[in-house]
Amino acid sequence: MAQLVEIGSFKVGQGQRPFLIAGPCVIESEQLVMDTAGYVADIAKSLGIPYIFKSSFDKANRTSIASFRGPGIDKGLAVLKKVKDQFALPVLTDVHTEEQATEAGKVVDVLQIPAFLCRQTDLLIAAAKTGKVVNVKKGQFLSPIEMGNAVKKVEECGSHRLLLTERGSSFGYNNLVVDMRSFPLMRSFGYPVVFDATHSVQLPGGGGTKSSGQREFVEPLACAAAGAGVDGFFMEVHPNPDEALSDGPNMVPLHQLKSLLERVLRICDAAKPRS
Repeated sequence: MAQLVEIGSFKVGQGQRPFLIAGPCVIESEQLVMDTAGYVADIAKSLGIPYIFKSSFDKANRTSIASFRGPGIDKGLAVLKKVKDQFALPVLTDVHTEEQATEAGKVVDVLQIPAFLCRQTDLLIAAAKTGKVVNVKKGQFLSPIEMGNAVKKVEECGSHRLLLTERGSSFGYNNLVVDMRSFPLMRSFGYPVVFDATHSVQLPGGGGTKSSGQREFVEPLACAAAGAGVDGFFMEVHPNPDEALSDGPNMVPLHQLKSLLERVLRICDAAKPRS
């Protein structure tokens, strides 16, 4: 059974209400971030689910060198702190270097290790040493069981504040596939498991100089993961994904989020193990 991990004012893990990580892929503007955080917070409250706001101050793994990366660490962390203070929400952001992990750890509640970097030992150690929760995304190039090595690196630093996230595995060119066996396999390490429903429908590099995506498959995959048994859901959302500066094709439009979550939660409830 996955141990409970405390994040902000709530605990997540097996037996708890599923939690939500959601927000725009990258901080495009302070106004977008604040509007989105408030909107999703209201939905989460109405559904009775814990909510962690997510957005990135820097997207270092964009397909093209010309792609928008974000406002940078100083401005980005200032915006995330405003979300945390104004809405009393825990916040999550990506980090790509040890220096970023140290600085972001002074502000955010959850440090996210991008999938491409999940084997970077020094980055994992730096994130763990902040004492904050570390969310490690499974690399597209790894089997679920190989994530045990990332778990051990964090544990060796004395930290057990850990989440593991499935975001699909490379399947041919510009495509990903989600193996539902990954959820029980990764949960066997003893930590909460999250399903990233939006990056799992990404088509990496599918747009030539940018990634493409198939957001129409977010809901069926999220429903499947709910039936398979996960502790939380990660969804990037945006008021107008087609105009977003990063990951637009796979983000969920804000106006569709509540109905999507309602369906997913019904499946979670039905799939609960019998006591």
